[in-house]
Amino acid sequence: MSRLAQRFADLKANSTTALIPYVMTSDPSPEITLPLMHAMVAAGADVIELGAPFSDPMADGPVIQAAAERSLQHNTSLHDVFALVSEFRRQDDKTPIVMMGYLNPIEVMGYQRFAEQAAACGIDGVITVDMPPEEADDYVPALKSQGLDPVFLLAPTSTQERIKKLAAYVSGFVYYVSLKGVTGAATLDVSSVQQKVSEIRRFIELPIGVGFGISDAESAAKVSACSDAVVVGSAIVKKMAQNAGKSEQERAIIIKEISDILSAMRKAMDDSKV
Repeated sequence: MSRLAQRFADLKANSTTALIPYVMTSDPSPEITLPLMHAMVAAGADVIELGAPFSDPMADGPVIQAAAERSLQHNTSLHDVFALVSEFRRQDDKTPIVMMGYLNPIEVMGYQRFAEQAAACGIDGVITVDMPPEEADDYVPALKSQGLDPVFLLAPTSTQERIKKLAAYVSGFVYYVSLKGVTGAATLDVSSVQQKVSEIRRFIELPIGVGFGISDAESAAKVSACSDAVVVGSAIVKKMAQNAGKSEQERAIIIKEISDILSAMRKAMDDSKV
């Protein structure tokens, strides 16, 4: 059983919803990402979504676009992402890591080579935002040949036909984008999320994670009531933006603040289950 499958099985057995924070590799500096990842796990993260920067992050709003720009100032590549995960695995061999990125750098490397190196370093799943299932006939087998879970996105506008098609490709979990628009946009409508998640469950048996628009403990708790995972991105990356150019002591303060955000979300999510 994969790390992702095991983690979701354990959480389900305990009636717990996964908390999945997002962090961009090397944002705003290469030194901060590793200690932040460990701190997030200590604060209650069940899975880490690790961003690989790309110069044209079309699904992301201004906050995460800026994170990608800060990361690319350090010439961060897929190889840097792999090296970071390898280092993380020296201390933590249990927390699943899902890499989130865009197709172009993966195509440049080649699907099979990418899959082999991603699996070797300890990545468990891959979200490739701009890879639709219609074009994934070579991509998905390459990932699955190395035990990697291809995680695909669904949106409020996804039809039943689309959901059924995705079921043939996705593994690990399904990422439901709860808003029409980019990351960090608009206001979360929890009732609409609940309706769409119920529809997805009719066709896909995998866990369903909900992201985009979850910014605090209250919204995390509400979404956790109808989903298997809560994904938090922009709320964390905004804190990272404040970290640019800071001293080591000041970076420690930012990590503490992010840990506090996640701890509050974890508590609210767990309390909502009681």
